[in-house]
Amino acid sequence: MKFFKYIFVFTAISFMVSCGGGEEKKEEKKSVKIGLTKTPKKESSNTINIGLTGNDLMQFDKKEIRVKVGQEVTLTLRHTGKMEILVMGHNFVLLKKGVEIPAFSIEAAAAGATKDYIPNDGKDVIVHTKTIGGGQSTSITFTAPPAGTYDFMCSFPGHSGTMQGKFIVEELTE
Repeated sequence: MKFFKYIFVFTAISFMVSCGGGEEKKEEKKSVKIGLTKTPKKESSNTINIGLTGNDLMQFDKKEIRVKVGQEVTLTLRHTGKMEILVMGHNFVLLKKGVEIPAFSIEAAAAGATKDYIPNDGKDVIVHTKTIGGGQSTSITFTAPPAGTYDFMCSFPGHSGTMQGKFIVEELTE
């Protein structure tokens, strides 16, 4: 019986040794391209891309956004939460100067979902996105208004208390 045990161990060791160590070397191929190299595309100083997120805790990730007068602004709003639009919808609304957030919020709630929570056909709004739900995103492109500080907010009912910030438009400097 001991004899078979030794043969089994010897066979197992021989098998492991014969299977290992035969690693194949992989040859790395390097490719060389002849011709022009691509230079990174420089973004025009007259355009700016802004990302803004809203979550299920009724918070924007930014309380302040800065742009230059006349810049072409592309703002992308992403809803990082999971709740549906009917429960936790978010939008971005840039208000005209002098518009009070609490008064606008009351009118927005009365306007309802069919009007994307934008009252009075948008007379108090510079620009706004559509309302989105969890996992969705939307973008708008617009020209920055004259220099000054503007309010931005989410006009979904009950959100404006925590989802608001300042949109600061600065003069161009050379």
